[in-house]
Amino acid sequence: MYRFRDEHGRVIYVGKAKSLRSRLNSYFADFSALHPRTQTMVQTAARVDWTVVGTEVEALQLEYSWIKEFDPRFNVRYRDDKSYPYLAVTLNEEFPRVMVMRGAKRKGVRYFGPYSHAWAIRETVDQLLRVFPVRTCSAGVFKRQHQLNRPCLLGYIGKCSAPCVGRVSPDEHRLLAEDFCDFMAGNTSRFIKRLERDMREAAASQEYERAARLRDDIRALERALEKQAVVLADTTDCDMIAFAEDELEAAVQVFYVRGGRIRGQRGWVVDKVEEVTTSDLVENFLIQIYGESESVPREVLVPALPPDAEAMTELLAEQRGGPVHLRVPQRGDKKTLLETVARNAHEALKQHKTRRASDLTTRSRALQEIQEALELDEAPLRIECYDVSNLQGTNVVASMVVFEDGLARKSEYRRFTIKAVEGQDDVRSIHEVITRRFKRYLAESEKMGELDTLGDPEDGAGDGADEGAHQPIDPETGRPRKFAYPPQLVLVDGGPPQVAAAQRALDELGVDDIAVCGIAKRLEELWLPGEDDPVILPRNSEGMFLVQRVRDEAHRFAITFHRQRRSKAMTVSELDSVPGLGPSRRAALLKHFGSVKRLKEATPEQVAEVPGIGRRSAEGIVAALHGASVPARGAGGPADRGAAAEDAAQGRNGAGGARAADGGRTADGEHGGKRT
Repeated sequence: MYRFRDEHGRVIYVGKAKSLRSRLNSYFADFSALHPRTQTMVQTAARVDWTVVGTEVEALQLEYSWIKEFDPRFNVRYRDDKSYPYLAVTLNEEFPRVMVMRGAKRKGVRYFGPYSHAWAIRETVDQLLRVFPVRTCSAGVFKRQHQLNRPCLLGYIGKCSAPCVGRVSPDEHRLLAEDFCDFMAGNTSRFIKRLERDMREAAASQEYERAARLRDDIRALERALEKQAVVLADTTDCDMIAFAEDELEAAVQVFYVRGGRIRGQRGWVVDKVEEVTTSDLVENFLIQIYGESESVPREVLVPALPPDAEAMTELLAEQRGGPVHLRVPQRGDKKTLLETVARNAHEALKQHKTRRASDLTTRSRALQEIQEALELDEAPLRIECYDVSNLQGTNVVASMVVFEDGLARKSEYRRFTIKAVEGQDDVRSIHEVITRRFKRYLAESEKMGELDTLGDPEDGAGDGADEGAHQPIDPETGRPRKFAYPPQLVLVDGGPPQVAAAQRALDELGVDDIAVCGIAKRLEELWLPGEDDPVILPRNSEGMFLVQRVRDEAHRFAITFHRQRRSKAMTVSELDSVPGLGPSRRAALLKHFGSVKRLKEATPEQVAEVPGIGRRSAEGIVAALHGASVPARGAGGPADRGAAAEDAAQGRNGAGGARAADGGRTADGEHGGKRT
């Protein structure tokens, strides 16, 4: 196993070879004969290190781990051609919930699909809730109905077992959820047979209304099954994988067949960096998609076997915990269905070609145009864009978005709460954000330098590894230091004043190898530091489209963060007007009573039961909520001092402790996409 690194130590490519000498010779022997993208990779690489493993299975496992850890930009990476919805059952909750879910999978949640459309999931769920009345409401609705001791509409019409009001116990509700999962997994016949048996017994006992309900339940299950096409034998569980490719890209489609029915469909698109065969694509796909998946089927059908089919089969069997058959269908229904999957892959590749932003050739041209227009020494492979958002000088925040190779890297986005600037001053805000970001860069670069002098034990793992090679790893967390990666271009949303502020911040820190540019909204012109005239990119150029996308993404990210902070600040209730009642005790009261309405109905004795609320404070709260005048805290009266002392005594635990923790919360958004 070997890794190419760039001049900053980032892993840009992971590969495996039985003979490393032969593989490296293939890269450098005849540079002109290489694929254009392989040429770019070789030119970007500054060093190589390697690790020796014992078997092909170990190599496959290590390749998956490295690709997941380093996200190398020149490796074949499968990207969803769209976001597919799943039917999810939250078995990790006390009362499992059935819901539509997108995005990353969560531990303890059972997934079915993916489906082409969310409405298809909802239609299926609506049919099944007659037989399996599992909870579908959100946590907020569930809590509210529990406090009201009244079920929602679905509970009244029989499509929810209403666990919120205790109609069923947690064990009974979990059994319903598990039966729902069994039905969705393909074990359908036993439920229909059981309902038919109960219907006949009810009819024989002359319980005709119950028999009619059971008949309708059977029809609901049959309608749900009709929505899933039967394509193979009832016992067939397999994944059908097909590719469509050209010289630059490949599209892959997967049909998920469970119980002989197509349960879902999913697609990916990949950029081809090297000359790879269909067998290589199959190997990369199986490693990345099934690397940590627990839903490996008994049979995986592919258009071509991977180079080492035995090792791949062994790896898949290890993931599944049972035998897996990896093969190419030669005849019959399975071959016909695989041809249908291939046609879908060809259509997906055709549609992908129309999406401008996803085309690597287009992105490369855009980066080259930006390099030429701004007279940069190299193409800006990493661009960081900063934007400031505020409302008349309040809740001032800033965003940092990262684009690498023309694509958004959302895992490296950052949000900042502006601390040293008051009022509507975007120039000073930009200066503060750039200073904070690159102080972190310099600090982490110094730590990396210290690691260099000590040597990096990981890079010396392979025989003959370059001892000077390193990656920016945090010794405390063991993860790459994101802020240790410098951009080639800093883009700010604004004109000459904002650009000058950003450049001044870099100059003060001694950073002189990063270009700065601003984009003004009015005429979409680019401003460089110290220049009297802007740089004009053609309106229809790929470079202008990329700059606009980066700027718009930074603006969107900043606006979203600003709205979150503003909505919290503007949340006002009747409790805000109660003298001496801080945020922690307001939260404790609402948590205890559920709503202001129920708090108004409480007596002072009931209010005093809340942790952190004393007897005198409780009387003041009740009086204030009923319109009586309450002297403000700190007026100096003995009653107020006594109430304060009593509250302080109770505040040593409960809400008082929460108040201390609340006061220590920071608002510096430099540690990830979330404020910490």
